[in-house]
Amino acid sequence: MNRTRVVRWLRVLLPLAALAMLSTLFLFSRGGDSESQIPYADVDAEAMARDPRLVSPEYAGVTDDGAQLTLRATEAAPGQGGGSARDLRLDWQRPDGLRADLTAPRAGLAGGAIRLEGGVRMTTSSGWIVEAQSVETATDRSRIAAQDGVQADAPFGSLSADRMELAPGGGTDASILNFSGDVRLIYQP
Repeated sequence: MNRTRVVRWLRVLLPLAALAMLSTLFLFSRGGDSESQIPYADVDAEAMARDPRLVSPEYAGVTDDGAQLTLRATEAAPGQGGGSARDLRLDWQRPDGLRADLTAPRAGLAGGAIRLEGGVRMTTSSGWIVEAQSVETATDRSRIAAQDGVQADAPFGSLSADRMELAPGGGTDASILNFSGDVRLIYQP
């Protein structure tokens, strides 16, 4: 009988002891650190609300004549009639196998064209390296053009010209890299 009495008392005392321990945890706990922040929340919410933008956007598409476009940037912002982007990379590939990789510090989108600016570098799979101040790429057809002067390193030498256009040739599916306007070629066999 003695054992039954002990069990009855323990059924009452143990839950009361547990309740006392829990209440002392909450009563004597340290206050919260009001200075703590989430480690990855380094954004200014007010600036984000004023100037909306996308971080690490990516766009992929195919033009009407079959060229594949993949566009990546570190940051993009919408604008009237288009938008702008920073630290842009454009991968362009034609159905005939020609590939061009373009990089630029900034770009804008307007009227179905991507305008890369601030020192554009284009590297093609055929061995060309072209540098221009600005380059415009169509999003509806296979066309890359520079109008403000270009410097190029080719597999056979180097050249400079006023304008450059990379587009499919007339009547053929092959792409043609066309330089025009005061072209200067230095041939290195």
